[in-house]
Amino acid sequence: MPLTETEWDLVTTWVQNYLLDTTDPHTQLAQYGFSREFIGALPLTHISTDNARALVHTSRTDIQRQLRLVEALTTVDRLAVLPDIVKAREFLDRLREDFRAHAAQDTFRTCVLKNGTEAFIDRQDLRETLRRFIADPEKFILLVDGEPASGRSYTYNFLRHIGQHSGFRPVRVTLARTSTAAKVLRRLAEFVADPHTGVSPLNPTELNDKLPSIDEAAHWVVSRATTVEERFWLVLDECDKLDPSSDVWDFIGQLAMAIYEHAAARGDQAPRLVLLGYGRSMRQLPYDLRGNMCWDTARVAEPNDLRTFFDQVFHASPPKILGTGQPCESSIAELVDVAVEEVLHATVKADGHGESYMRKLCTAAEGAIRVYQSL
Repeated sequence: MPLTETEWDLVTTWVQNYLLDTTDPHTQLAQYGFSREFIGALPLTHISTDNARALVHTSRTDIQRQLRLVEALTTVDRLAVLPDIVKAREFLDRLREDFRAHAAQDTFRTCVLKNGTEAFIDRQDLRETLRRFIADPEKFILLVDGEPASGRSYTYNFLRHIGQHSGFRPVRVTLARTSTAAKVLRRLAEFVADPHTGVSPLNPTELNDKLPSIDEAAHWVVSRATTVEERFWLVLDECDKLDPSSDVWDFIGQLAMAIYEHAAARGDQAPRLVLLGYGRSMRQLPYDLRGNMCWDTARVAEPNDLRTFFDQVFHASPPKILGTGQPCESSIAELVDVAVEEVLHATVKADGHGESYMRKLCTAAEGAIRVYQSL
């Protein structure tokens, strides 16, 4: 089971107090087995608090780095004589189990995310599109269209899940009719900027020529995202909400071209671009990118999709109500039918406070999972 945010805060405290409480953090980390390349990429200073945060932040990018960090902590003599060592070893055991689980499962087929608390229903085409997209170094632009309320924005939740297993970090900017290129740039710059130096003072609005300023801004964001150790996916959500005359359209095209040019030089370290709610009839991306794009079309989940979802959930983790041992297929099928009926009924009744049908459907499914796992 992965560690929670509170538990990672505790790990950060241990790192600060016992591992990096030193004037020479580079040598200290080398002594505990961290590679020269890994250490060299860390923004280490003379401040142990900042060093601890940087080390934990970078280590959390994939499960193997998480394991390496907590393994190192359990060997620190100053921590080993304290009661907290019991908790540290518990964390290590959980991460090892999590690593084994990750290695054994197909993360692209996962239907319950965030430690079993968030439903991701159907989207079989998206799962396979993402598998191909990640494996193909020539593809770096993913476009997701579909009718409103069909789950296009919900794609971001699955990207975060896949990112944890595939070593990339998706960062999202949600667009609106009032969005401008300057606003989108500012948000992206905050994501990719070095936390120690802050956002660059680049201000494209001070330049006289509009298009070159957007081009410079796009290249700055992509260059920054390419040079940091983390692999970024830049996600622009609700593209269909943009005003047709918005300068964000120009920025999107320039951003895509900047990624195209950086990918040629830096390969997979260059960020990837995800455009959610980007219909095929909207402004076309530059012609040079025609071989670098993947498309997915979201659709509203139907009862059969919900039935497939619960069948997978109950097979993977049979509720206790089915008894011990291997449950029979007929018992699971009956439970699936009941769950589907209850979720569809709850979705129709739910107010949702303006939420989309897919969001209400997933909320009802998540509630059903909690109920059945408690029986």
